[in-house]
Amino acid sequence: MHYTGTIYRPPFEARSLLLQVTTGCSHNRCSFCTMYRDEQFRIEPMEQIEQDLEEAREYVPGVTRVFLENGDPFALSADRLEQIAVMIHEYLPKVETIAMYASIKNVIGKTDEELKRLRMLGINELNIGVESGLDEALTYMNKGYTAEQAVYELKRLRAAGIDYGANIILGSAGAALRHENAAATAALLNETNPYLIFTGTIHSDPGCPLYEDMQAGRFVESTFEEYLDEEEELLKLLDLTDCYFFGLHPSNIVVMQGNLPEDKEAMLEMIRRRREQLANRLDERPVRYGEGAVL
Repeated sequence: MHYTGTIYRPPFEARSLLLQVTTGCSHNRCSFCTMYRDEQFRIEPMEQIEQDLEEAREYVPGVTRVFLENGDPFALSADRLEQIAVMIHEYLPKVETIAMYASIKNVIGKTDEELKRLRMLGINELNIGVESGLDEALTYMNKGYTAEQAVYELKRLRAAGIDYGANIILGSAGAALRHENAAATAALLNETNPYLIFTGTIHSDPGCPLYEDMQAGRFVESTFEEYLDEEEELLKLLDLTDCYFFGLHPSNIVVMQGNLPEDKEAMLEMIRRRREQLANRLDERPVRYGEGAVL
């Protein structure tokens, strides 16, 4: 298979065929992200995609799930995505789901009929960096949309039958607005009903505006206690059915996962236990290393 640039995928796509159809990210301006800073967004030629599918047919003919790469392949036009989906089914007829990273901005440019057509071709379970339901946080993170726009576009996805997983960044509004962030984010998720919630905490690497702001004291990161407060409040306010809460990113203060609503109380108990474990460090801020992992 042909890959260019750094390839990222969600951990739960480990068994999926990774098929590159774009390079980089079409937005590439989020204040916290350095993943594609040095890569220009580019669309892979259809000839290259077909070559990769020919190779995949030889080595993994029975694959049932494809994850399109890279940063936000849903930025492609509906016609282009349709061509790719048709080609995938031609070469890999057992494929049931074609998933990918996407953004709210990617959905805005597609009509309701286009979304329905893409769903009929197996495009589903988009992984979307929603990050927050609080406009102050979305503005600071430079996401390019408001919470109201996010709710509207996510409802359009669901009306077309397309499920979505929401990436949520705890602490993205800073310490002072943690309660407001938890409440607004829970409200957005309750209204749009994702099939999966993937949580992490706010962290940064050199080369992005957030890193500079944290170093200069312009962005005040939450303490352990403040992170725990925000996640506990978010979890308590979530009113979802048949949703998987995936909190295994290494940046999390509490590493946990479970089904909602069945495992909500068990996960709240894990937060309480973590609070007890950190009793002597609750007023500290996390020390990080690779991928924001907490030391």
